[in-house]
Amino acid sequence: MRPARWMSRILPALVLVGGVLATGCTDRVTVFKEKPFFEQPPAAAGDFLGYSDTQNKQTVCGECHVGIQAKWEKTAHARAFADLEASGHANDTCRQCHSVNQFGNATVDSGGWVTTKDARYQDVQCEACHGPGQNHVENPDATQPIPSLAVGPDLTDGCAECHNGTHHPFVEQWELSKHSEVIGFAAAREECAGCHSGQGALAAWGVTGPYKEKGSSTPLPTTCGVCHSPHGTDNTAQLRFPIQTTSIETHLCARCHNHGASANATTHGLTPMAPESQLLVGTAGEFMPGMDVSSTDSIAGTHGSTGNPTLCATCHVAAFAVNDPATGDFTFQAVGHTFNAIPCLDANGIPSGDLDCAITTTARDWTGCTASGCHGDAGAARSVLLSRLSTVRARSDTLIAMLTRVDSNLDGAGGEIDPNDGTLTLAERALFNYNLANWTAQVNDLQGSLTNRDVALLGSTVHNPFLITALLDGSIQAVSSTYAAASVSPAFLQGISAELGEIRSQGKVH
Repeated sequence: MRPARWMSRILPALVLVGGVLATGCTDRVTVFKEKPFFEQPPAAAGDFLGYSDTQNKQTVCGECHVGIQAKWEKTAHARAFADLEASGHANDTCRQCHSVNQFGNATVDSGGWVTTKDARYQDVQCEACHGPGQNHVENPDATQPIPSLAVGPDLTDGCAECHNGTHHPFVEQWELSKHSEVIGFAAAREECAGCHSGQGALAAWGVTGPYKEKGSSTPLPTTCGVCHSPHGTDNTAQLRFPIQTTSIETHLCARCHNHGASANATTHGLTPMAPESQLLVGTAGEFMPGMDVSSTDSIAGTHGSTGNPTLCATCHVAAFAVNDPATGDFTFQAVGHTFNAIPCLDANGIPSGDLDCAITTTARDWTGCTASGCHGDAGAARSVLLSRLSTVRARSDTLIAMLTRVDSNLDGAGGEIDPNDGTLTLAERALFNYNLANWTAQVNDLQGSLTNRDVALLGSTVHNPFLITALLDGSIQAVSSTYAAASVSPAFLQGISAELGEIRSQGKVH
């Protein structure tokens, strides 16, 4: 940890005084006068302090908050002004978001670079989010500039005020995503708040710093500052945890998308909760007797292998430019923050936030499938997907028909399938696998059913078609051999066995 810069001014003087006294020299007097560690800001600056050393990017705040200064220096925020100037399209409108001023501060009307054009206010420094710091410096105990974690409804607070617009519409796209929503009953439960509220997630991750909404009884959604650390990290895009890893124990997204992937691990009856990560690596679901895969570890889809080194982010945070089809001119930069892997597009080719559009190369964008080189083009990706969807749809229909013959009430009270009777029957495990295969439909039924059956199967099939097929096949085999009322023909079972054997022979089993 390096000393604050005001100390670096004091220490040489103290050494000099000590040297004079040690030699016994008394014929001259060295007078030391402490220099203020920042220059008074211009009157028009509105109490913004900015840099104390512009050339070395030393902020006044960082004179005391040394650790945070060191992290911030490594971020793009610390070079924001120079990067803009080098871009070739700098203007004063753009500079407002590349400097310290009222932008990002809902309670401040003006100040900093906007009113002074002083170089000390270049770059996105501490005060760009925390607000003017002069009162805090003059009386640290009385006032503390606290940032907001919220995204203001009119884009006047926090990250939203700058990270928006045609070229970087992070907030606009985020507002179309499920991350922008709060499920009230889940956010209110202590055991669920760690993934269903912004405050809960930060607490669960050990983030203890102050922000305006901390401790509020009103839960925040998963806003920018939940996943991204404003002060900087060693991870790409200032993320709090890495995404460039195939380990679901350390991956950022898996912090929450990694629950309820088996019948004993969910609190939602026989419906999975957030099984995406375990689907990817092949550990989700109920491995049935006779599947002959659990003894060889698990079934992994290629999306969960080292061939996809960023896992979720590869498909779900895919950026692409939208150009005018007539002129070829740029119209919009999609930044992947709807978090839809193959997002539905509006009439202008911009992600709409819709989930239920047709699975075609024109209704959806396939950049997440093609940009990484996994699939040659959108048509190839679509062809593979539809083939897998066809298999999953057919096996799902067979299994649910069999389970209905076992218990016509399915997971209602009483009968062979009753998630609340304290036992876990083979039929209940099979129903869990059916629900896992149809998991996207289950999720969206909370807020309106999907009308396209293939769309309803996308979530499970895309994450791991090999695992889902094996779980459905294994469930059909086990249910047929256990319950006479649900038995199927030997020829059909033989086909199922061949399908499982093919999955194993293709090397999809670890």
